[in-house]
Amino acid sequence: MRHWKARMKNEALHREFQEAVDYINNYTSLLPADLLLKLYAYYKIANHNFNNPGSKTPLINAFKVNALIQARDISPEEAMQEYIDLVNEEVKKLS
Repeated sequence: MRHWKARMKNEALHREFQEAVDYINNYTSLLPADLLLKLYAYYKIANHNFNNPGSKTPLINAFKVNALIQARDISPEEAMQEYIDLVNEEVKKLS
């Protein structure tokens, strides 16, 4: 029974995370750089994607790496929840 509840909770987290990602992908207003960097780091961690940042601008890459370093000690599930919380508590109140 516990395994089933954990699985359902995990599926709900993934669904809510994907909804938050979709919300950001369709968001058309400008967002503060610090918020974008946090979203970037949480997204990368949540997706187990630790490839080098792809910007052609070294300074932007440095900011992205720094954001990843600051968030490095969280699990993918925690990163998903942090991403969801940022969208709900910060981005949606800007709309």
